[in-house]
Amino acid sequence: LVLPPPARVPPSGVSLLVQPGAQVALGHHLVLSCAVEAGTGPLSFSWHREDSGAPLGTVPLLDLRHAGDNDNGQYQCCVSNGDCVAESVPLNVTIL
Repeated sequence: LVLPPPARVPPSGVSLLVQPGAQVALGHHLVLSCAVEAGTGPLSFSWHREDSGAPLGTVPLLDLRHAGDNDNGQYQCCVSNGDCVAESVPLNVTIL
């Protein structure tokens, strides 16, 4: 007896967390993390900033070690399981 593969659950509930906060001093460390409430994998991640075409990263954490003026803007995490894509609400990051 061969069982069919379990149905894939589309990713949902994608949210962004930011440490230490959405405003950070110039040159300081900033970490954005992408959380997913539901979804079966394998899940793939991509990070985008409003003015950049290419993805900034493809893992659940985006690490900006020395935040600069060019890191200002709205960030968004996209999560895909191959069939369905879910996006986080954009997060505005301000470098002071």
